[in-house]
Amino acid sequence: MCGILAVLGCSDDSQAKRVRILELSRRLKHRGPDWSGLHQHGDNYLAHQRLAIVDPASGDQPLFNEDKSIIVTVNGEIYNHEELRKQLPNHKFFTQCDCDVIAHLYEEHGENFVDMLDGIFSFVLLDTRDNSFIVARDAIGVTSLYIGWGLDGSVWIASELKGLNDECEHFEVFPPGHLYSSKEREFRRWYNPPWFNEAIIPSTPYDPLVLRNAFEKAVIKRLMTDVPFGVLLSGGLDSSLVASVTARYLAGTKAAKQWGAKLHSFCVGLKGAPDLKAGKEVADFLGTVHHEFEFTIQDGIDAIEDVIYHTETYDVTTIRAATPMFLMSRKIKSSGVKWVISGEGSDEIFGGYLYFHKAPNKEEFHQETCRKIKALHRYDCLRANKSTYAWGLEARVPFLDKDFIKVAMDIDPEFKMIKHDEGRIEKWILRKAFDDEENPYLPKHILYRQKEQFSDGVGYGWIDGIKDHAAKHVTDRMMFNASHIFPFNTPNTKEAYYYRMIFERFFPQNSARLTVPGGPSVACSTEKAIEWDASWSNNLDPSGRAALGVHVSAYEHQINPVTKGVEPEKIIPKIGVSPLGVAIQT
Repeated sequence: MCGILAVLGCSDDSQAKRVRILELSRRLKHRGPDWSGLHQHGDNYLAHQRLAIVDPASGDQPLFNEDKSIIVTVNGEIYNHEELRKQLPNHKFFTQCDCDVIAHLYEEHGENFVDMLDGIFSFVLLDTRDNSFIVARDAIGVTSLYIGWGLDGSVWIASELKGLNDECEHFEVFPPGHLYSSKEREFRRWYNPPWFNEAIIPSTPYDPLVLRNAFEKAVIKRLMTDVPFGVLLSGGLDSSLVASVTARYLAGTKAAKQWGAKLHSFCVGLKGAPDLKAGKEVADFLGTVHHEFEFTIQDGIDAIEDVIYHTETYDVTTIRAATPMFLMSRKIKSSGVKWVISGEGSDEIFGGYLYFHKAPNKEEFHQETCRKIKALHRYDCLRANKSTYAWGLEARVPFLDKDFIKVAMDIDPEFKMIKHDEGRIEKWILRKAFDDEENPYLPKHILYRQKEQFSDGVGYGWIDGIKDHAAKHVTDRMMFNASHIFPFNTPNTKEAYYYRMIFERFFPQNSARLTVPGGPSVACSTEKAIEWDASWSNNLDPSGRAALGVHVSAYEHQINPVTKGVEPEKIIPKIGVSPLGVAIQT
């Protein structure tokens, strides 16, 4: 994984222009501190900042085919590259880098090869034979990518806004699952799964072993590495399952032979945070080498400007969650680890957010999961990618594996519904799939631990602290005139106004503010789901606290049949309410 910058069809091929592109590329050096490269062909420039994960010795970019007529700069991981190489017996490869297959696949299949790639990627491919180019982004948008257009007719591509925002007349988010072709001068979707049509409700019966096997395969394929790695472990369901599967299968991989079978896990939180306690318990159960990082509210507040600069957003939920992840990533990188496995995507696929308790029927439940997955590239994927890459650390996300998503989204959503009378809590089908009595993946109470949003789980005082800080810097008069200062996505809280002021200082262009999503939300819902409960329109807090009442009532007096008669208090942490009205573990 790396940072890429490409300028295609530039009217200026002078040395001064080359120097400027090198300068812009250096703005992405945090994404790839290991090496940099720039290749110029006529009026086209392809630059690269490399984070070396696979083949550190010879995998520098840009990459080429045999006669160097095809040039590629890539930010990505291609997990099936060894299988693809076998399909290209007549081609000569110059490196062992996983991304080296892209130029050769293009030679064989033209622009239609993208769906053959199993992995995450953003790339620019230049065909010097006719001076055409294509740009593509992975299915869900795990990697970040932007496209811009210059006044001289040039097309700019960059992993982050800061690589192109000062040079382009207009720029925007490059849509995930799409390919842009210079020949056709338009985007076309290469990723077309059945769930993209939200009107089609899937009907495949739930099979826990099929779901379990699909997820295990997604984790195992991500253990492709030539450098040290670890897992993020908050003690919540998703990160705990990722850590459990990794620990279970690590011993038989090439990674274990090179770096040892002892897995390192990492957790962050305020002193006494729920995640620190749960993370430590899971680490002890799995036998990982566990690292806890405590931060203070002031540490987080001091980092907010850097977080906004790196994440390139003013979205409140994203910044709340990205700040502790940003701080933790710096600590992880200092330990010598270069990439981590993380649990993003599960809540979107399985309806794990607390507001899903109010889904009125399976059709609306399914449609909301579709909407959430489609928006991941602007929220959780953006946060995970940019807050880790700020320190040259890569995050891999097995829940967003293409094959796993297909299995999970083909399941009849009736099985995903939260049903109190049957003891089915959020993400019940995922929990049940890994509820193995004979060879347990996790302790019961962790497997059935309540949902915590990351910004809450790191310590409930974090959100209160940043709200208090924002209130000291944003006056009532400023809020009164907010709609005149920020007519687009007008901030409706002092916290949102505070973030917006910082963002506009770094990225003042109108195109930049348009890249950030907006609209009302409750507990991370889409705007459409607010219709599920009339009371939510008066409590539009993006935190999971907004659904606290739903969550408390959901666990009252229920017995989970999956646990074979064990009473709920023995498998699910009790929920109390602090004087501030915040859910606490008791």
